[in-house]
Amino acid sequence: MNVLVADASVILKWILPPGSEDYQQQAWAIIDAVGDRRVEIKVPSLWFFEVGNLLARRYPAQAEQQLGDLLAALGPGESLSAPDWQRQIVTLTTRHRVTFYDAAYHALAVVNEGIFVTADEKYLKAVGDDKHAMHLKDWR
Repeated sequence: MNVLVADASVILKWILPPGSEDYQQQAWAIIDAVGDRRVEIKVPSLWFFEVGNLLARRYPAQAEQQLGDLLAALGPGESLSAPDWQRQIVTLTTRHRVTFYDAAYHALAVVNEGIFVTADEKYLKAVGDDKHAMHLKDWR
């Protein structure tokens, strides 16, 4: 099964109101692929804090329920103790001058021989052509 690492920009599209985000159709297609067992989702544990921050600030009435639903679906995330993952995060951060937390998602895809999917165009521009990273708009 193919491993897919979705960052907060993708995860949020699964739960924000329909039509409120670009590329929501592609994000929902990822959910279909998970349901059909074509891909396995992996996320670093920081997804909870990134997504929770936006939900609590913009949608406080729904934040607790939505975070609970996402936690049930995605789990707590990848453990921070994996040395290969840590090394890869540092490598990506220093090589491409990106943030450590953005590189955490990408690095998780690299060490799992998967694909990192994001809507963060600035990040993708910084890392250039990378077989482990793709823009959400290109998801099929």
